[in-house]
Amino acid sequence: MSDTEETPVVDVEVEETETKEVEAPKGKMSVEDALREVLKKAMIHDGLARGLREAAKALDKRQAHLCVLNESCTEAEYIKLIEALCAEHKINLIKISDPKLLGEWAGLCKIDREGQARKVVGCSCVVVKDYGQESEALSVLLDYFASR
Repeated sequence: MSDTEETPVVDVEVEETETKEVEAPKGKMSVEDALREVLKKAMIHDGLARGLREAAKALDKRQAHLCVLNESCTEAEYIKLIEALCAEHKINLIKISDPKLLGEWAGLCKIDREGQARKVVGCSCVVVKDYGQESEALSVLLDYFASR
């Protein structure tokens, strides 16, 4: 093409469609969903202690607000230590049955391009030192602990 030629201009009509956003019905979220969201927010704000050493230090220094323990841990002394520290310092304790699920919630995994968790490492104990920001999930968890 040369500089002197004109390119033809084509007019195309575009139809605009309105999209309506449909919100999911807001019901009461389960304790498990609330725990997953609270752990995610705490991880974003660098408020998680993962593993026995970090968890025991945070519990002993009374920096912890919440402790999540894997109940299928093979070491009985591990469970006794965490339960005793939580009871001594009056820290809320919740137990989870699957270590891989707890590891995924605590961020001990790789996330692939599709957003799926890969190479998940099992975790026995997670302590929340900083909740991050207030959310509905946090209020659900606090209500759960108040009712127990």
